[in-house]
Amino acid sequence: MKDADNQRKSAYGRYIYCLAEASEEVNLGKIGIEGNEVYTIAYQDLCAVVHDCPAEPYRSEEDEVVKNWVLTHQKVIDTAWEKFGTVLPLGFDTIIQGNEKTTSEENIRNWLKEDYDNLKRKIEKVRDKAEYGVQVFWDPKIIAKKVTEGSPEIKRLSEEIKAKPKGLAYMYKQKLENLLKKEMEKKADQDFKLFYERIKLYVDDIKVEKTRKAEGEKRMFMNLSCLLPKGNSKKLGDELEKISNMEGYSVRFTGPWPPYSFV
Repeated sequence: MKDADNQRKSAYGRYIYCLAEASEEVNLGKIGIEGNEVYTIAYQDLCAVVHDCPAEPYRSEEDEVVKNWVLTHQKVIDTAWEKFGTVLPLGFDTIIQGNEKTTSEENIRNWLKEDYDNLKRKIEKVRDKAEYGVQVFWDPKIIAKKVTEGSPEIKRLSEEIKAKPKGLAYMYKQKLENLLKKEMEKKADQDFKLFYERIKLYVDDIKVEKTRKAEGEKRMFMNLSCLLPKGNSKKLGDELEKISNMEGYSVRFTGPWPPYSFV
């Protein structure tokens, strides 16, 4: 009977949303994935925010189902963030399982105990801070016009094309397009470095993320995750507004979020 009970316990897991700096064991209600009851498992002044689940990943062939799971995961972390003040978010589908000797709950407490000092250092880094997203876009047509006006070589090639026969003019046009592409890449690199230095003055830490395809004709050439105190976003917002007011540029500034990118 005891062996059967241990097998049952080892087959059960705890889905972890985040860790929080709190010693209390509380029930946050049925706010978890698929309406599961979310509660905390504590060790000293750290706790894991969890729900009970089978010790296997959440899987679905339906994109909408997975999307809802991920959104619920984020909402639970937001709830814990509001309640406890400082959290270490974990990725979607992080599940701790038990084994023949220990339950999943015991394994979580053991993890919190064994990694306590490291986890406390991570919490100290993000205490009272939030993550903000900064994405900078430009309009290629406007920027290309500026680059052309500022490049003597592009101007010279443009004039030479007008005087060339049709076949030769095509070759020169290809050369011009390649030169403009090269100059645009150089401009993007210069702007990235310039804006990065301006933004860095107002944040505690920065993560450079992959750029994504933008909507319409605009192109994203900078995508940053920024960590800063929750109440200090205005100065950063003011600096980003100056960048956004530059001709051909625009900025998307989002947050505050729990510090997903910094844990």
